[in-house]
Amino acid sequence: MKVGVKLLAVCLCVATATMVMVQAEDPYFHHVWNVTYGSASPLGVPQQVILINGQFPGPNINSTSNNNIIVNVFNNLDEPFLITWNGIQHRKNSWQDGTAGTMCPIPPGKNFTYHFQPKDQIGSYFYYPTTSMHRAAGAFGGLRVNSRLLIPVPYADPEDDYTVLINDWYTKSHTQLKKFLDSGRTIGRPDGILINGKAGKGDGSDQPLFTLKQGKSYRVRICNVGLKTSLNFRIQNHKMKLVEMEGSHVLQNDYDSLDVHVGQCFGVIVTANQEPKDYYMVASTRFLKKALTTTGILRYEGGKGLASPQLPAAPVGWAWSLNQFRSFRWNLTASAARPNPQGSYHYGKINITRTIKLVNTQGKIDGKLRYALSGVSHTDPETPLKLAEYFGVADKVFKYDIISDNPTSDQIKNIKIEPNVVNITHRTFIEVVFENHEKSVQSWHLDGYSFFAVAVEPGTWTPEKRKNYNLLDAVSRHTVQVYPKCWAAILLTFDNCGMWNIRSENSERRYLGQQLYASVLSPEKSLRDEYNMPESSLQCGLVKDKPKINPYAGA
Repeated sequence: MKVGVKLLAVCLCVATATMVMVQAEDPYFHHVWNVTYGSASPLGVPQQVILINGQFPGPNINSTSNNNIIVNVFNNLDEPFLITWNGIQHRKNSWQDGTAGTMCPIPPGKNFTYHFQPKDQIGSYFYYPTTSMHRAAGAFGGLRVNSRLLIPVPYADPEDDYTVLINDWYTKSHTQLKKFLDSGRTIGRPDGILINGKAGKGDGSDQPLFTLKQGKSYRVRICNVGLKTSLNFRIQNHKMKLVEMEGSHVLQNDYDSLDVHVGQCFGVIVTANQEPKDYYMVASTRFLKKALTTTGILRYEGGKGLASPQLPAAPVGWAWSLNQFRSFRWNLTASAARPNPQGSYHYGKINITRTIKLVNTQGKIDGKLRYALSGVSHTDPETPLKLAEYFGVADKVFKYDIISDNPTSDQIKNIKIEPNVVNITHRTFIEVVFENHEKSVQSWHLDGYSFFAVAVEPGTWTPEKRKNYNLLDAVSRHTVQVYPKCWAAILLTFDNCGMWNIRSENSERRYLGQQLYASVLSPEKSLRDEYNMPESSLQCGLVKDKPKINPYAGA
């Protein structure tokens, strides 16, 4: 008996230890995506679109902080394909970022399995394809990261959680748009606007996109997944309480409408406190001479009555939009993915070690349109930049720091085409200034990080403008807009090793060179700073047949 009891005790201890080990690892969630061509008529005209598991837009990913997200992507298209997870930071793991500078594309008829974690992140994000002009055909969808149950959120649990994807849309195919760009032409203005892949008829005959219960509150995540157009979003007779922006809790102000620039996401609370009937969600273009508008229906359960044909008016001019940007403030007392308050990080007290000014321009090379940053129009080499660096052949693929931190007017005007890679020292606190000399609104995104958008102002940036920075409660986010003839300043610590894309979210500008990469290397080649290349990673270009290596060691 005693031997049996001891054996039982040992077994229980082992089982308990096993349970603890299993529980200690963050949960895994597996997705299998089949990417195919299909036909849809978003604007009433049949056209080829890209589907994920037969869906347009693609399926929403619903996750929680630190979850392991596994997405096995089968490319059934006739050309290479990649997806990026816009706003997910991929800590130590740019291998999963899904850009041409970090990964080989998935060949036609092949598959690749992404494995990433929204480590210490919460908030509203989306994914989209980065290859060719595939984004113009679909394959985009929502990606939400919920707070862990132990972490309080600064609002009551909503009745439900809805994702609203708004975007400009072209009736021409993605291949035709790509031909325009390759021939040196712009893709022009969009043909219409979509809400969750549909354009409303506006006559009351549309089916509701979402249903509300009287008196209940709902979390609504609004993302601009379009190609190039800033959009304004509003809901008939309903205020939107802004609670979150690109992974940060914000001070909770009520808004009648929100300007959502390309690549940006907002999380709002909408309360069903009106007469029970139908109401229009409205999305319309901003800063175009002729506005395009579409609608989608919100329906109250048991409600009777069509939505009013009188749509709420859109704001006018970019000064209104700039003032709205200035109203956004970080919620210093709220917890984000960790229990400590967001405001416990005092970014305004850190000394700036380097200032990089990026000036966007356009011009023609050999008669063809190109877009540039500080005089360089980026081109993606056959060998991804990260792989060239990792395998020690970077000198055969690109040069570091071919742009100046403070470019001269001559450097800006004389555009050249080559890979644009900036070398940034690990853990340095850097100021990046985006300067827009053009007449259109720009939208800039940084992979791998969030940053503090401390100022957006008219004119030209000078060091004296730092006195106008918000050094207390600027929102930590990953995308910032720059208005015509204006500049924007962001601050961040480059503490995430990898190769990270800084890009225009305007797809035609990105495609024609308005992007670069920031290389942040681990000085000690330590696994504490960056993971080795996964065994499953694809290899191409100069490193296609090289054996995999593991240069990083020790944690």
